Amino acid sequence: MQPSRNLLHIGLVLSILLAIRSAPAASGPDLNWPQFRGPSGQGAVDANSKDLPLTWDEKQNVRWKTEIHGKAWSSPVVWGEQIWMTTATEDGHKLYAVCVDKTTGKIVYDLQVFDVPAPQYCIPFNSYASPTPVIEEGRVYVTFGAPGTACLDTATGHVLWQRTDFVCNHYRGAGSSPILYGDKLIMNFDGSDFQYVVALDKNTGKTIWKTDRDVDFGDLQPDGKPQATGDFRKAFSTPRIATFASEGNKPILISEGSKCLYGYDPGTGNELWRLENRAAHSGSATPVIGNEMIYFCTGHGKPELWALKPGGRGLLSDTQVAWKVRKNVPTRGSVVLADGMIFMADDTGIATCTDASTGENIWRERIGGAYSAAPIYADGRIYFFSQEGTATVVAAAKEFKKLAENKLDDGFMAGPAVSGNAVFLRTRTSLYRVE
Repeated sequence: MQPSRNLLHIGLVLSILLAIRSAPAASGPDLNWPQFRGPSGQGAVDANSKDLPLTWDEKQNVRWKTEIHGKAWSSPVVWGEQIWMTTATEDGHKLYAVCVDKTTGKIVYDLQVFDVPAPQYCIPFNSYASPTPVIEEGRVYVTFGAPGTACLDTATGHVLWQRTDFVCNHYRGAGSSPILYGDKLIMNFDGSDFQYVVALDKNTGKTIWKTDRDVDFGDLQPDGKPQATGDFRKAFSTPRIATFASEGNKPILISEGSKCLYGYDPGTGNELWRLENRAAHSGSATPVIGNEMIYFCTGHGKPELWALKPGGRGLLSDTQVAWKVRKNVPTRGSVVLADGMIFMADDTGIATCTDASTGENIWRERIGGAYSAAPIYADGRIYFFSQEGTATVVAAAKEFKKLAENKLDDGFMAGPAVSGNAVFLRTRTSLYRVE
């Protein structure tokens, strides 16, 4: 009888071990990267995600590499064992959602979500799949701007609802990504013809509220007709939700359009305040929040970094802007706030470190390359990703120190995602797991 009991005990232990091994991975905050710029929306990696790779190339520290068809600049998002992103044919006729297994790199779903008979014009620099999805347990929300927005079941790939009725001429292509807030999916639409923010019921796709932008773009001819260009009205920025003591710690939707930064009530869509900027247009970077400030880049034309002290209602005056940085500010890439400092790389590869309290320059160094992708901060390091495929890692410190320079075969237009100790990098052609 004793040998039988031992065999039974061994079998039981083996069963438990197999069950543990086959159990799905946990989906803690340090493992999920649910939206553009991560859990915080600021490009800051969870404190539990340490030991990210410092160096890599095509042969070193690459666990897998998966080719993604089409042309798309959307960033990957991660939930559990799934990585989702969008892609499109270069002509914009076919729009896809793609799911990749986080462990193996194998494609789980490659789903054509929309067929567009007559795509809007998109400049070659942009793509027809630039907005990043947002994901939560069981659902991923993808948008391509006016051509279509959809909610997919992450377990089956089935489309739960979709919308194709939003009117907006993106003029040079869409870029703003959606965010989730409670039961709402919130999106910016800033085109050459219409500019508005909309909140959808995430369960049904029905519109909860829609608010038009309230700013005089100042691009009218003497006869009152619009000028030929739509750039003065166009924007690409992704909205944020934030709270401030000066606003009673109530949630505020921070949304940048062209020539203006807005604060909305996320529950109703009512405009609470706006700060106009007449000199620049086509805001692209996502605002970052910290120190009871909103830090945002003004966009093209006259790119500057402003630090806004929120508070008040209606049209805010320039006196609420604590400081402005007018040199080497990006028009496309976002900035990173870390340890009381703001780090950024302008379009031409000059990286700067700025004191977040005063706006004073701490250091300014050329790292080379051109930049559109959003950088990240992790474990005392800033990671910058160039259009040429180089990832430059510098110390998040008051003294400039380049820690590494890494090269992959193709360039970066998308920002990275992080899960655990792995970084997921999307180049123009492929998705990599680097760790």
